[in-house]
Amino acid sequence: MKTPLVVIVGRPNVGKSTLFNRLVGKRDAIVDDVSGVTRDRIYGEADWAGKNFRVIDTGGYVPLSEDVFETAIREQVEIAIGEADSILFVVDVRDGILPIDKDIVNLLRNSGREFFLIVNKADSSNFDAASAEFYKLGVKKLYPVSALSGRNLGDLLDEVTAGFSDLDSPEEDPRLKIAIVGRPNVGKSSLVNALLGEERSIVTDIPGTTRDSIDSILKYYGEEIILIDTAGLRKKKRIQESIEFYSSIRSLKAIGECNVAVVLLDSIVGLEKQDQKIIDEVVRWRKGLILAVNKWDLVEKDSGTSALYEKALHQKMGAIDYAEVIFISALTKQRIFKLVDLCKQVSEERKKKIPTKDLNDFLLDEIVKSPPPASPSGKEVKIKYITQIGQHYPIFAFFCNYPNHVPDNYKRFLEKMIRNRYGFKGVPITLSFKAKSSKQD
Repeated sequence: MKTPLVVIVGRPNVGKSTLFNRLVGKRDAIVDDVSGVTRDRIYGEADWAGKNFRVIDTGGYVPLSEDVFETAIREQVEIAIGEADSILFVVDVRDGILPIDKDIVNLLRNSGREFFLIVNKADSSNFDAASAEFYKLGVKKLYPVSALSGRNLGDLLDEVTAGFSDLDSPEEDPRLKIAIVGRPNVGKSSLVNALLGEERSIVTDIPGTTRDSIDSILKYYGEEIILIDTAGLRKKKRIQESIEFYSSIRSLKAIGECNVAVVLLDSIVGLEKQDQKIIDEVVRWRKGLILAVNKWDLVEKDSGTSALYEKALHQKMGAIDYAEVIFISALTKQRIFKLVDLCKQVSEERKKKIPTKDLNDFLLDEIVKSPPPASPSGKEVKIKYITQIGQHYPIFAFFCNYPNHVPDNYKRFLEKMIRNRYGFKGVPITLSFKAKSSKQD
């Protein structure tokens, strides 16, 4: 089941980040009166009236000149049009209509896509009359709101989410869904083409060539597997940030829709900051994680090269040392079908259920040998019972007398015990600590 994507667009300093924070219910985006404060792309999850959706804040960046600024805004709006299920176009009631607002609304109107015109900073009904000016943009309806106070946002969200599915509705597609994600120009389209045996994706050496996303069906030994890729055409643009923005949106959507994410790395370049951000996103969504080191045919190597490379990768990733690593070449097709087999294995690991009796027999014995440290008040922390919960990915619930006093290093110790005993290779697992009862022991 695909989670709807809501994209917030508009010129800088109209309150996009404030609206984002209001929708996701926390201060993830930096808010400031200086335009261009939001440089990193911000993603969040929100829900309204039993409906889940994802939100992207397309906050602007500091422009070098007016022309560059307008080009960047135009590119980001074009990307948003192509990717969003719903678009929130934010303007500022106190500034009135500015030329760039007209440019953006023209792009949206010409696209034929539905959008909602949000007249922000209407902190009271006194601003509603001024909001009427924005009907000059040719919209049938507008929404005077205050992102800061939440005024009128409920009515807006009722309409934005009207076509979204309820949390407990549609049945999930049982087929394995694999997302091919990574930085631009690491070979994602080449890998998809090699797996499918056809030139389905346009491949060039220009970063960001990929544009539209059409999921592909890979028939593998009688099984249908969905490849969520970024195949399609994208023209080379002048604004590098827009390419990164597009790549980030596509990665976010693909990760949210998959069971297992293949993060493609360039063997020559290695693991970079943008790769780590993508990996963090996979872990946050609790998806299966495989690092596929592409272009391995270009590396001079001996019998120990791959082991050293894998060790260095795990050292860089710190606590995410459970990720599976495979070395491939999309060009020569080296190990690309072993990659598919590995995806299937990780998917099965993600579904694995450990019987409660086995968990308690093993872990309680280890906990007795190495108990958690005492609480700050000096009271003994006792873990009494463990069970696995969670429908879609492994969650282990630990019932204890002082759940808030279990330190992070002890949680990592417990996770290591679980992994050493039961595997879960390539799978993020969640440890949840709950009170055994309302009465403290």
